Amino acid sequence: MSTGATRRALPALLLTAAWLAGCASAVPNPTRADPFEGWNRKVYAFNEGVDAAVLKPVAQTYRDSVPQLLRTGVDNVLGNIGDVWSAANQVLQGKFQLGVEMGMRVLTNTVFGLGGLLDPATEVGLSRRSEDFGQTLGVWGLGDGPFIVLPLLGPSTLRDTTGLLLDRQTSPASLPDKSSQQAAVTALEVVNLRANLLSTTDLLDRVALDKYSFMRDAYLSRRRDQVFDGAPPMEIFDDEDYGAEPPAAPASAAAAAPSKAAETAEAAKPAATATPAAKPLAAATPARR
Repeated sequence: MSTGATRRALPALLLTAAWLAGCASAVPNPTRADPFEGWNRKVYAFNEGVDAAVLKPVAQTYRDSVPQLLRTGVDNVLGNIGDVWSAANQVLQGKFQLGVEMGMRVLTNTVFGLGGLLDPATEVGLSRRSEDFGQTLGVWGLGDGPFIVLPLLGPSTLRDTTGLLLDRQTSPASLPDKSSQQAAVTALEVVNLRANLLSTTDLLDRVALDKYSFMRDAYLSRRRDQVFDGAPPMEIFDDEDYGAEPPAAPASAAAAAPSKAAETAEAAKPAATATPAAKPLAAATPARR
């Protein structure tokens, strides 16, 4: 499956992708990452409604009525087209060796895989390493920006939304000339992906207490993990209290401290001088026989 298709899916789809990835990296601070949470939750609820009313039933029908062999072929073709853009993004990120490998993968599947229907490249060790332009912008230092839930397209960030504009121009749906054909390919991408994730999203519906928060944190973590190729730097959290010096004592308390110490020393003097004075007294006392 192409990365462009994944990012255009509904929230449940991206939620599942992040779950499968393990969400290994640290989760950014949600308060700072999601300043538009109120609006985002409304859009998320709308997307969930569309998914429940349209996408999920259509995906279930597609899975149950279309043979597995044909569905695998569709998945392979869409993925092979997406691999072309992934190879270009590998090069744009300076990963020239990976870019060449992805190019060889496309060539192998196109020539020996009957135009991408089969996936012999994976069998010979040329595995898929999907990249999109949002990841490329992140590699070159552009920050995520605020978290955004796009209508019908699902979770994103300001940076990824910018990258999505270019990703759409290179997706499988951009190949046909007619708009009706482009819409059909887009629908096929979404339905194919939704059908592949039916069982997993059903599980997530049961285990997630707050699906919006889980989706947001999982998406941000997954994107951070992708930008840094699975090795993101440690998160640095600002804590005003941590490491701060203790407050200075008031002037009155500071002035009282020396006098208190002097009183303590003065009280200790008789105890210190009593011990030497006792020695002559003991010497003058005759010893009993």
